[in-house]
Amino acid sequence: MYLIFLAGSIVRMTGSGMGCPDWPKCFGYLIPPTSEDQITWKENTVFEEGMIIIKNKELFVAKQDLKTSESFYVENWETYKKHDYAKFNKYHTWTEYINRLVSVVAGFVFLFLIAGAYRFRKENKTIPILAFVAFFLMLFEAWLGKTVVDTNLTPEIITIHMVIGLVIIALLLKLKFIISPKNKTYKYNSLFNKLLIVSVIFSLIQIAMGTQVRQFIDEQVKQFGFENKNYSLLNPSFKFYFHRSFTIAIVLVNLGLFYLNQIKDLGYKLVNWIVFLIFLEAITGILMYYAEFPIGTQAIHLLSGAVLFGLQFYLWLQSKRLKAI
Repeated sequence: MYLIFLAGSIVRMTGSGMGCPDWPKCFGYLIPPTSEDQITWKENTVFEEGMIIIKNKELFVAKQDLKTSESFYVENWETYKKHDYAKFNKYHTWTEYINRLVSVVAGFVFLFLIAGAYRFRKENKTIPILAFVAFFLMLFEAWLGKTVVDTNLTPEIITIHMVIGLVIIALLLKLKFIISPKNKTYKYNSLFNKLLIVSVIFSLIQIAMGTQVRQFIDEQVKQFGFENKNYSLLNPSFKFYFHRSFTIAIVLVNLGLFYLNQIKDLGYKLVNWIVFLIFLEAITGILMYYAEFPIGTQAIHLLSGAVLFGLQFYLWLQSKRLKAI
């Protein structure tokens, strides 16, 4: 799942979201084209049914297997109507394609997960239920991915796409927590547990706001072009300033967790990683704003945010278990 987050963030970072104009194939190919020549109409050329070409800055889909003659016969082709994005960039195409391959691999892993979880149906029904719900949400994510492409990267759908991904991560971590042996080296602390709940809620708020800021950036990119990254945060809205300033509250809460873990000797090693990820989030956020999105910063920022949420959620599960005991 984290590899999917990483691949997806690279797609957004490079502006490759429409590298493949269709779904699940790419320009009608199982393996994407490597040159524009492959998707350009030419005479005496064979095209299979469903293959997409670019002609006069429009997308056309072959209605059937055909071999072109000296003239373009429009009756052999159907205009692609889901969107009007008709550009080809081999780097964008293969970046998006690799993103899809990662999701396919994850799908197979989920099938193995379900098979393994089903064996526990009598011992603990929660295990197969969590596995099946996570797999169902993966299928929903696949549908959302198709919708993202069909609607030419509608920002709101991309945001939902990411939030559902976080829900899947939470389900998988809950599943891992259930089957993991209990660790008796941890100590329960009421204030620490309360701060953990606040930290998880704060992270969700921050990620939600981050996706809203990302929506604004996407709109700026559409308006000014991907090459003009210096305009990405031109005249930002209140959401951007909230997202930036809210980082202070997040830092304070998580430093509180770190402090309590140290002075009370609670034994939670994940706290150290949480503090590191918050530092990484802050640094990449600063670089994106003040250094015009250096390469890699967006991917690191998004991935570290997703991992941070996962660690905080799992740490809360650990603390909650001790409270129950």
